[in-house]
Amino acid sequence: MNKSSHSFGDGTLHDSINSNIAQSINGLDIHYLDSGEVDNKKPLILLLHGFPELAYSWRKIIVPLSQSGYRVIAPDQRGFGRTTGWDNSYTDDLSTYSHINLVRDMVALVYSLGYDSVECVIGHDSGAGVAGWASIIRPDIFKSVILMSAPFAGPPSIPFDTNNNPIGQIHGRPDNISEELASLKRPRKHYQHYYRTPEANKDMTECSQGVHSFLRGYYHYKSADWQGNKPFQLESWTAGELEKMPTYYIMDLEDNMAQTVEKEMPTQSQIDSCKWLTETELSVYAKEYSRTGFQGGLNWYRRGGNVASAPGSQQALEVFSGKKIDIPSLFIAGKQDWGPQQRPGALSNLQNKVCSNMKSMHFIDKAGHWVQQEQPEEVCKLVIEFLKTI
Repeated sequence: MNKSSHSFGDGTLHDSINSNIAQSINGLDIHYLDSGEVDNKKPLILLLHGFPELAYSWRKIIVPLSQSGYRVIAPDQRGFGRTTGWDNSYTDDLSTYSHINLVRDMVALVYSLGYDSVECVIGHDSGAGVAGWASIIRPDIFKSVILMSAPFAGPPSIPFDTNNNPIGQIHGRPDNISEELASLKRPRKHYQHYYRTPEANKDMTECSQGVHSFLRGYYHYKSADWQGNKPFQLESWTAGELEKMPTYYIMDLEDNMAQTVEKEMPTQSQIDSCKWLTETELSVYAKEYSRTGFQGGLNWYRRGGNVASAPGSQQALEVFSGKKIDIPSLFIAGKQDWGPQQRPGALSNLQNKVCSNMKSMHFIDKAGHWVQQEQPEEVCKLVIEFLKTI
């Protein structure tokens, strides 16, 4: 297994963070950021980003965690950034983006670095899904897990006791949420449904405002900087409840995502005063997504999700039905983040059904969806305290 240095060259990374490529990892050459001793004497922490982010989104917590006695790595996952070898087309074959294969990517990366265990896997947003599945599939490798911003739903269920109770075969009514949202007085649509459409990638990569401004608007709109982010618990999975969320989740029916965020752009003064994401830092994201497009990340939504999975995408996961995350777990999110509330009952399900060893759940004030970037000091504090307890 070869590893080669890969300079970032933008001046925004701490000097102790290295940028490398691990070659021939499950069909990929995986780019990752690395900090800490590389002689395998220190326990390993694996950081998994979400969408539309990169390994770079962990830049503010990599060094503090490594200084606490760990080797810390953050890869660009399949479909993102400087990792290569993934299919960036709107393809019908989404098997390489399956949950199990994404976990395989990370197990192979860990092994390539000479480790057979990970002290803690930390996943944010869609990266929390990979962290959750890694915890269920290989608890012998992943010793603890921290889920950030997105409550992991756990394995899909298989109907139980149907031989003695035929009514148990009934799963419930079909999910007609798309039709219900479109029928509202103010017609709407779910962002995940939009992200699965063929036009979503082009809408964002070729948007009128440009990728840099689009991402500025997107990150601002979902952060604590946008004053409208005051999440609360929704009562049910109904159009009438879902429409209470901001339009970055429940979009106006005729708008694409670029048009959605353009209506909520920050002022120049707000941009200038944004310390958690400077224009120089934003340029890193903009350059990468201008080069790769968004389709790789969008394929994650197409191969499955909580709203409307691709046909058959959940079937392979049913073998894990009833299995819980038994390793020590922690949940962290921003207090101004709608992510934990976007699926009614998800937080309760995570704490009471999905995880058997959930230590605690934390909601950090003055942080929206990008919690590890908006409030990195508080995130680091919580992570280090959690690791000390295990």
